[in-house]
Amino acid sequence: MIHSMRSFNLMGLAPLLLTMAMAFAAPAPASSETESERSPIDLTVYGKLLEAHTQSTQDLVGTRVDYRALKGSKELKGLVRQIEQAKPSTLDRDEELAFWINAYNVLAIDLVVKNYPVASIKGIGSFFSPVWDVEVATIEGRVVSLGAIEHEILRKMGEPRIHAAIICASTSCPPLARTPFSPAKLDADLDAAMQSWLGSKQKGIAINRSARSVRLSKIFDWFKEDFEAKGGVLKAIAPHLNAADAAWLAKNGQTATISYFDYDWSLNDVVRGR
Repeated sequence: MIHSMRSFNLMGLAPLLLTMAMAFAAPAPASSETESERSPIDLTVYGKLLEAHTQSTQDLVGTRVDYRALKGSKELKGLVRQIEQAKPSTLDRDEELAFWINAYNVLAIDLVVKNYPVASIKGIGSFFSPVWDVEVATIEGRVVSLGAIEHEILRKMGEPRIHAAIICASTSCPPLARTPFSPAKLDADLDAAMQSWLGSKQKGIAINRSARSVRLSKIFDWFKEDFEAKGGVLKAIAPHLNAADAAWLAKNGQTATISYFDYDWSLNDVVRGR
């Protein structure tokens, strides 16, 4: 009888002990902030830097950057350090994509600031060594340039909306987003960047219905292959247009005459005296 009671107690206790062991062994649940904002870059600091040192404008540029004011910025230098200390290989896809987009934009700004004043980012390089090949950071032991980030990393991730997100510090670039790209809402951020860019009839898209013509950013010509998986440029951009333009493209896009805006490489600098 005593033996049977001991067996019963041990059998009844075993599940409880197992449950307690699992509870102690299991990792604490990640906070919602950790899950939604797992970024090697301090997005709060970057957001404040963009808010303080960029301006929304009604001109062709769309967003101007105060490069002069960023000379000696501890915050900018800190962001560059964070980028160089990052381990993007440990991130999931959205986290990695957001990291490289933000890194490209921060490093492009930093490159201009280091060489300021310049009339164009292209003036930083030379005929034999264009600016896109200038070393801007070392990340996980790899020396990278803006060109390497764009062509060897971001474009290979298969997301054509990056072309609305990475900004080459020039007038004809899409407007620089004045908030960081967030891993938690990356899809919405990329859509917003596309809509902002395509909302400009001077450098995004201009449709002339009577002439049955469409004028696009030169970027869509340079990188048309990146949009092929989405059915081509026109099909890829249609969801980011207003309903009337999207419907017109669906009906007439295949037969419309396509041309491209001239590309203005002048710096997207703040204009003094405004």
